[in-house]
Amino acid sequence: MLASIEKTPLTIFREMKLFIIVWVGQLIASIGSSITAFALDVWVYEHTGSVTQFALITLSNTLPLILLAPVAGLLVDRWDRRWTMILSDLFATLATVAIGALFIIGRLEVWHIYLANTFSAIFVAFQIPAFIASISLLVPKQHLGRANGMLSFMNGTARLVAPPLGGVLLGIISLQGIIVLHLITIFFGVSLLLLLRFPKATTSVVAIRESSFLKETTYGLTYLVARPGLLGVLIISASSIFLVGGVQVITIPLVLSFAPVTVLGTILSLFGVAVLVGSLLIGIWGGLERNINIIYGCMLLTGVSLFVAGLQPTLVVFIVGVFLFFLIRPIIASSTQAIFQSKVEPDVQGRVFSIKGAMEAAGLPLGYITIGPLAEKVFEPLMATDGSLAGSIGQIIGVGTGRGMGLLLMIVGILTISATCIAYFFPRLRFVEDELPDVVDGVALATPAAGIVAMSPSAIPET
Repeated sequence: MLASIEKTPLTIFREMKLFIIVWVGQLIASIGSSITAFALDVWVYEHTGSVTQFALITLSNTLPLILLAPVAGLLVDRWDRRWTMILSDLFATLATVAIGALFIIGRLEVWHIYLANTFSAIFVAFQIPAFIASISLLVPKQHLGRANGMLSFMNGTARLVAPPLGGVLLGIISLQGIIVLHLITIFFGVSLLLLLRFPKATTSVVAIRESSFLKETTYGLTYLVARPGLLGVLIISASSIFLVGGVQVITIPLVLSFAPVTVLGTILSLFGVAVLVGSLLIGIWGGLERNINIIYGCMLLTGVSLFVAGLQPTLVVFIVGVFLFFLIRPIIASSTQAIFQSKVEPDVQGRVFSIKGAMEAAGLPLGYITIGPLAEKVFEPLMATDGSLAGSIGQIIGVGTGRGMGLLLMIVGILTISATCIAYFFPRLRFVEDELPDVVDGVALATPAAGIVAMSPSAIPET
C-alpha cells in the first residue's frame, strides 16, 4: 500500500513538468531583473551619496503593488493568466529600454529611475498574482508545497546572485550591457510561456451578490473576511514578513557593533544561503499533509531564533539565530501559499492573492519603520552604559552599542512565541484545512463555507 503512495523523482517531474518549464523561464528572467535592479541601485547611490534617495527606490517598487492590488486581482481573474504574464513582462521591459537609451545618450537622471521603477511595478502588480494563481492550475495539490518551495528558491537565488554577479558585470559590460542582458532573460522567459498552454480554470460556484466594480475590486477582502481561518493564515504570513523587515533594518548596525565591516558582507551572503537552503528543503520534502501545523511549528522556531540572536553580543550566537530565522522563512511562505492554493477557487485566486500580496508587501516597510526607530530611539538608550536598564537586564545580556537592538530582538522573539501559542487556540485557524473544502479544477469538493453565497456559474464574471 505504501509503495503505491510513494512517488519516484521521475514521476514527480512528470506531474510537475509544465510548472517546472514555466519556473525555469521565470528564474532566468528574475535573475536578469535583479541584476539590473542592483546595478541601478549602485548608480543612484554613486550619483547621490544619499541613503534616503536609495530608499526611495524601494518605495517606487513596492507602492504600486499595494495600491493596485484590488484592481489587478480583479483583472487577473478575468484575463487569461498566461497572456497576463507575457504582456506584463513585455510592458515592464519598456521602462528598462528607456533607462538604457537615456544612459547611452548621457541624459539619465535619478528621477528617471524612480519613474521607470514605478512604471515597471505597475505591470509587476499584474504579473505576480497571475503567476501565483497559475500554480494551482499547473501543479497537483500534493505537489503545491514543492512548487512553492521552488518559488521561494527562485526569489532567494535572484537576491543572492544579483549583488556579486551585478558587481562583476558592471565592471565588464557596464550598465548598458546589463540592460541588454536583462532584455535577453525576459524574452527567454516570455518565449517559454508562448510555447506552453495553461489549463483553464473552470468557473466556481462561489460569488458575490452584486457585480459592481467596487464590489468586485473588494471581493478578495470580502472573501477572506468570510473565511476567518484563511484570514488568520494571512495575518501570520504578513507578521512573519514584518519580522523580516525588522531583522533586516537592524542587522547591519547590530553586526557592526561587535564585528568589523569586512565580515558584514559574508554574513549577509550567509543569510541569503539560509533562504536557499530553506527553499530547497521544502521543495524536496514537500511539507506535511497539514500545512497549518508546519506554520505553527515554524513560527515558534522563529520566536526562538530571534530570542537567541539577541541573547549575547557575539558573532556566532547572532549568526546561528538569524540563520535559523531566514532558513524558516521560505517554509512558512510555502506552507501558507499551499493552503491558499488548495482552498481558494482558481477563478478568484487573482483577487484573493492580490489582497494577500498587498498585505504581505506592506509588512516589510512596516517592519522597517517600526523596529528601526524603536531600536535607535528607545532600546539603545535604555541599554547604554548609563542607561535605565544597564543595572538590571544589562547585567545579563551586556550593555553598550548594539545591546538595545539585542534586547529588542529577544522581546520580539518572546512576543512571537506568545502570539503563536494564542493563535493555536483559535479554532477557525487551527482547523482551516479541515473546515474549508479543497478545490480541484476550480470546483469545491464540498459545500461553500458559511457566509458565502452560492450562485450559478452564469452569475459569476467570466475569467
